[in-house]
Amino acid sequence: MDHLSEVRVPDLGTDDSVDVVEVLVAAGDQIALEDSLITLESDKASMDVPSPVAGKVRELKVKRGDTITQGSLILLMEVTEEAASEFLEMPSESAGSATRDESSAHFSAEPSAAERIDPAASVSPASATAAETYDTDLVVIGAGVGGYTAAFRAADLGLRVTLIERYPVLGGVCLNVGCIPSKALLHVAEVVHEAGALAEHGVSFGPPEVDLDRLRSWKTEVVGRLTGGLRALAKRRNVRVVEGTAQFAGPHEIEIDGSDELQKLSFAQATIAAGSRVVKIPGVPYDDPRVMDSTDALELAETPESLLLVGGGIIGLEMAMVYGALGTKLTVVELLDGLIPGCDRDLVKPLEKRLRKDLDAEIHLGTKVAAIESSEAGLIATLVGPDSSKSSTFDRALIAVGRRPNGDLLNAGAAGVAVDERGFIAVDRSQRTNQPHIYAIGDIVGEPMLAHKAAHQAKVAAENAAGEKSAFDARAIPSVAYTDPEIAWVGLSELEARETGTSYEKAVFPWSASGRSLGMGRTDGRTKLLFDPETKRLLGAGIVGPGAGDLISEIALAIEMDCEATDLALTIHPHPTVSETIGFAAEAFEGTITDLYLPKRR
Repeated sequence: MDHLSEVRVPDLGTDDSVDVVEVLVAAGDQIALEDSLITLESDKASMDVPSPVAGKVRELKVKRGDTITQGSLILLMEVTEEAASEFLEMPSESAGSATRDESSAHFSAEPSAAERIDPAASVSPASATAAETYDTDLVVIGAGVGGYTAAFRAADLGLRVTLIERYPVLGGVCLNVGCIPSKALLHVAEVVHEAGALAEHGVSFGPPEVDLDRLRSWKTEVVGRLTGGLRALAKRRNVRVVEGTAQFAGPHEIEIDGSDELQKLSFAQATIAAGSRVVKIPGVPYDDPRVMDSTDALELAETPESLLLVGGGIIGLEMAMVYGALGTKLTVVELLDGLIPGCDRDLVKPLEKRLRKDLDAEIHLGTKVAAIESSEAGLIATLVGPDSSKSSTFDRALIAVGRRPNGDLLNAGAAGVAVDERGFIAVDRSQRTNQPHIYAIGDIVGEPMLAHKAAHQAKVAAENAAGEKSAFDARAIPSVAYTDPEIAWVGLSELEARETGTSYEKAVFPWSASGRSLGMGRTDGRTKLLFDPETKRLLGAGIVGPGAGDLISEIALAIEMDCEATDLALTIHPHPTVSETIGFAAEAFEGTITDLYLPKRR
């Protein structure tokens, strides 16, 4: 038996009236639990009112342009007796207040704590200072890619923004000691490799002469141009930049430990973009300068004769490319059974082959570094593998076993922000934490720990802080290993499909059949596409080969746009390019390819 229920405006935290700016449902619509019903807007915030129960809309009681208050009737909804009773049994703090009489149930559509938007949380500069005086409308903790993006976007939307960074330069790990300097050095490594490979085609060069001082200087210049540009952009936007280490002192207060003194700053809203730090493992003498993390490795203090890389992930292997090109003997140790864990094995295989063959690297999979001891002769590492253990001496060691979020370094509890045991901070689709006026983005909110993900989340957080309606709804986040060959993947991987039992069909185009890759002398690449067997929609892709990171963007867009195999196959790609391999792989799936001979699809 169905019941007729009244859905009313929840507690808005204010007695002021608000405007209905959008009605998101219509009579006759079937509504799921927590579907958005209407959008409300005041001079302080905008918010969606979610449905407290599933059912069918019988009659709307509001329209766009209406002015309503707490308790105003939004609509009448037909709900089943089971749905009504389930809602009424829910605790009030998660479901809102609810009462029921003989004829109908009356629901207050109050959203859960994770989804509720505090009207005092999303404010403009004028409304912030009118409600309460704060030193800044928005404080952003951390000036990495996510942090400065959040600060700049919020400033563009009219907020007074303070950006706190513990280092003297903006840009965080990525610009200063990560993505940018490593790619500059990887470019050098790639050129060295290509120059050597040309000998097979009749063009020979002498052994490369490396001037480490000039190489370091060039890398530093690249970084400096970018970080200097950020300072200029911050100044033009009137973003106040404060140097120091930030910790929360209360729900609306930050303490900043700078070089001179401890200062306090009050804020209306905050965005946490504090990033992550390298993971340290036991049994390693970190006080020995010959033991490096990724930051140390980028300094290129010397070209060691031998280097132990602990960790076969992206960071370690990218640095392997750099040091291998400079002539260092490499030994890679990975605890799991394959390099770049989480990436499909067929994509990693060409890279592993090149490491072994061209760079003469030793690769130990399923192997643990039990201990590293310092000695005058070098670093003595004990490696424990599946069948045996041995000790070897290395000039230097690079520890690259991953990163952990910095959520545990912020005294977040003082602001009431929940941080889990690993240091992550949970957020909703608007990037809000459990405190509606505090947002979090980037590494600190979970995997994947990628700068481009942080930048998109940053804009979502900034827009919500400025009172706009925004949500992080990415269907595909690409990952790239800037090794040689590059490896890039996005969406569903074969490993993930097997683990989750997801059905898929695969199409692969080998670069050995690409005229462009043949002309580059790089035939070890491949382009792989995964499709839904029923709808033929693109689910994911992986590419290995030079420039794979540039090619993967087309795939990411195709996934976001729900493209089918036909869409990719009918897109005209320029010839001769390796981008053609995407269209060719789709044609192979369709059975229309002429650049390969494949058995007819049944």
